[in-house]
Amino acid sequence: MIILHVDSSITAENSVTRSIGEAAIARLNALHPDAEIRRRDLVLNPLGHMTLGDLGDTSLAEEFLAADIVVIGAPMYNFSIPSSLKAWMDRLAIAGTTFRYTEKGAEGLAGGRKLIIASARGGFYGSDTGQAWLDHQETYLRGFFGFLGVTDIAFVRAEGIAMGPDARAKALEDAKIEATAIAA
Repeated sequence: MIILHVDSSITAENSVTRSIGEAAIARLNALHPDAEIRRRDLVLNPLGHMTLGDLGDTSLAEEFLAADIVVIGAPMYNFSIPSSLKAWMDRLAIAGTTFRYTEKGAEGLAGGRKLIIASARGGFYGSDTGQAWLDHQETYLRGFFGFLGVTDIAFVRAEGIAMGPDARAKALEDAKIEATAIAA
C-alpha cells in the first residue's frame, strides 16, 4: 500500500490542515504499518505555475496514480485553494493518463483510490450556512477529482478557526478526531 500525503498550507507548524493530515496519516500508519508513506510539501518544494514545458511531464500524475490513499491538506484561502495546490493539480490532469475523452465525453481514469482532504476555514461555509455560495474550495476539489474518476472522497473540516483561540482549538480537536475515524 502507498499513501501519499500532500501539504499546501503556508503556515508551517501553525497549520490546521497539516495537523489534521498528520492525524489521518498516524491512524493510517497504525492500521497499515507496512504501507509506504510518500510526502509532497508544496510549500517547501513549490512547483510554480504550469508552463508549456510541463505538459509532457507525467511524474506527478504517476505518483498520484501509484497511491492507494491520498491525504491532501487544503486550507481555504480567499474562498478557494492555495495556488501551490492548484499548480500540483494542474499537473495531475493529463489526457490519456488520468482522464480521457470519449465519444460520450470525458472519462476519469484515476478511480480506485481514496482521498482524505483536510480542510481549514476561518469562517463557516458549509451547505447549512448563508456563506455556502462562497465555497470554491470544496466544490472545486470534489469536481476536479471527480473529473479524474475519484469518487471516494472524504472531507474533514475545521471551520471557524478565525473565530478566536477557543473556537480554533475546538475545531482542530474535533477535526483530528474525525480524521482518525475516517482513516480507519
